[in-house]
Amino acid sequence: MTTAPETTLPTYETAKKLGLLPEEFQRIKEILGRDPNFTELSIFSVMWSEHCSYKNSITWLKTLPKKGPHILAEAGEENAGLVDIGGGLACCFKIESHNHPSALEPYQGAATGVGGINRDIFTMGARPIAQLNSLRFGNINSEKTKWLLKGVVKGIGDYGNAFGIPTVGGEVFFDECFNINPLVNAMSAGIVEVGKTVSATSYGVGNPVYIVGSATGKDGIHGATFASEDISAASTDKLPSVQVGDPFQEKLLLEATLEVIATGAVIGMQDMGAAGIICSNSEMSAKGKHGMRIDLDKVPTRQANMQPFEILLSESQERMLIIVEKGKEKLVEDVFDKWDLNCAIIGEVIEGDHLHYFMHGEMVADVPADVLVLGGGAPIYEREYKEPAYIAINKAFDIDSIKIPKDLKAVAKHLTTHPNIASKHWVYDQYDSMVGTVNMSTNNPSDAAIVNIKGTDKAIALTVDCNSRYVYADPETGTAIAVAEAARNIVCAGGEPCAITNCLNFGNPYNPEVYWQFVHAIKGMGTACRIFLTPVTGGNVSFYNQSTDEGPVYPTPTIGMLGLLDKENRMSLHFKQAGDLIFLIGESKDDIASSEYLFSFHNIKHSPAPYFDINKELEVQQVVKELIKEKLIASAHDVSDGGLYITLLESAMPNNLGFDIDTDEDFRKDAFLFGEAQSRVVVSINPENVDAFVDYLSSTNIEFTNLGIVSDTLLFIDGESFGNIAAAKDLYDNALERLL
Repeated sequence: MTTAPETTLPTYETAKKLGLLPEEFQRIKEILGRDPNFTELSIFSVMWSEHCSYKNSITWLKTLPKKGPHILAEAGEENAGLVDIGGGLACCFKIESHNHPSALEPYQGAATGVGGINRDIFTMGARPIAQLNSLRFGNINSEKTKWLLKGVVKGIGDYGNAFGIPTVGGEVFFDECFNINPLVNAMSAGIVEVGKTVSATSYGVGNPVYIVGSATGKDGIHGATFASEDISAASTDKLPSVQVGDPFQEKLLLEATLEVIATGAVIGMQDMGAAGIICSNSEMSAKGKHGMRIDLDKVPTRQANMQPFEILLSESQERMLIIVEKGKEKLVEDVFDKWDLNCAIIGEVIEGDHLHYFMHGEMVADVPADVLVLGGGAPIYEREYKEPAYIAINKAFDIDSIKIPKDLKAVAKHLTTHPNIASKHWVYDQYDSMVGTVNMSTNNPSDAAIVNIKGTDKAIALTVDCNSRYVYADPETGTAIAVAEAARNIVCAGGEPCAITNCLNFGNPYNPEVYWQFVHAIKGMGTACRIFLTPVTGGNVSFYNQSTDEGPVYPTPTIGMLGLLDKENRMSLHFKQAGDLIFLIGESKDDIASSEYLFSFHNIKHSPAPYFDINKELEVQQVVKELIKEKLIASAHDVSDGGLYITLLESAMPNNLGFDIDTDEDFRKDAFLFGEAQSRVVVSINPENVDAFVDYLSSTNIEFTNLGIVSDTLLFIDGESFGNIAAAKDLYDNALERLL
């Protein structure tokens, strides 16, 4: 072959600048049997980056459960997970990160994150029907945090709203560890008929290879490599690594994609996300055990004189690679002409396993597909790890060292107005939650988002959950809690947990303490997923979430969970009428560990994860399912951030009701009201059902407590007034907006 135009071949120093290790550079030379040219080295650098190859994580990811009775596509098999939801339908869903781009250019970073995750869904033939997001930012009082927050939220809203998919749920969390490196995790779910999906594969010698959608530019080049390194002062020089999105173009691409799949002409299809053309080429070829010949000069570009490596590595948005059955080209071209989108043949499927790239007839790269990809010859490492010293400090926490505040009303006000707990309506009001008319939760809130499957008696329940502080305190327990809370939210909404997707946000894997957090988080996730029968369908690993100035962020293994429910069983979180009884299901504890109360009111940064017994959690969830099924409760809301007081307040506010409850003298009053011990659910009950409710609970092993009653508008605890619902609601609803 002929080498690329470079006059000198790359050196170890060049390879290092591209993010490759010395031993990886040596291995590349052994694979090729010669020195690579710069284009080839660039190909290996992006495909062997952590972002594409999972080289530092795959060993542990393989330990997660991935099989289940309803799983149609296991983790790693396709662009997204696929779960049978009955009635001949399947739900395709996935979550991914766009952290590094959002740290530099929050608007486009977040917008293209939304665009990318939706393409993963409709590339498989599913129509996206719902989006969620999980966001982490730094100190809310920082001007930079405000800039990042406003940019990210506007980017998510503008792209999702224009694309026409409702944002139905999410979470926002603030901590100083995210000052420089925010986390932006986007989730999407779509519906497809079983058997009508398209695979990301390539086969059939002579079949044409199409690139469709937007033209290719210089945005996003080496984006995968950029996402596989720490954020530093020099990161601003890499703004070209941030992609630029166009939601209107993506809407056209969605409709054209679903229409072209229906023609039956498509052999395989893949979104061009991280690493662009080279990623799609190599992964599809490796899966189909065929090679490709690609003429890069035939790729529609929007900038003149692009170099071969720039065309190959560009992460320009709204593009797909399609393999078409030879002889059916006109069927495909007619569809994309109709939608006024680029549709160009850039190559063909060939014998063997090599990818041959040409520019104006000159071969510029020749690489084997399989060695580039995860599951093929990409490197796999097991990094060393050790327990961080702070874990021992966390374990040494003694609740008796914390005095109970004399003024618990001040604590209640502090938590009600804290940005981690207060209403995020300033955020979600910028999202269109009703487009498509499938969101059943907007005016009837539940612990999980409820999305209607039109024409059936079913709905899906979706949630994203992770308390980063719990995971930092104890990665194994904290991650198990994230899975458990996601399942609890699904159950409290009336659903049955089915499966998860995950977005694993951690610092630098070469740091043994960070890698220890990762390993133990995976262990906790695996344990919980087996208990709750929620196999892992895939997701995303995002390492290097740290800065040279402030170190790693809190480990944040975000859990996106899918549940299924009969519409008749859907349950909301709010109290329905004054006079209903309020019960707590689950066990109260003298526990304030890792609570928002301990962390921000007492300023205690080191404590263990909150109390958690996974077997007790499962029993509580089974009980709540039965109560909903038997129509014995009027509302259900799990106790989580902010503790019991915040749960009661959130249940009271939607209908402007109050509550009159008594605490349990067996426990510290601050722990009873503001502690975040797990496996607890607040329910309200019509007095007509209380006898049947008590009879049923008495037949189980689950503790339950009669807290009091739903009142008109006043808030009473142990006979003491905590104000009225209007004042509390004003504080809760407007705290974030006032801070911004």
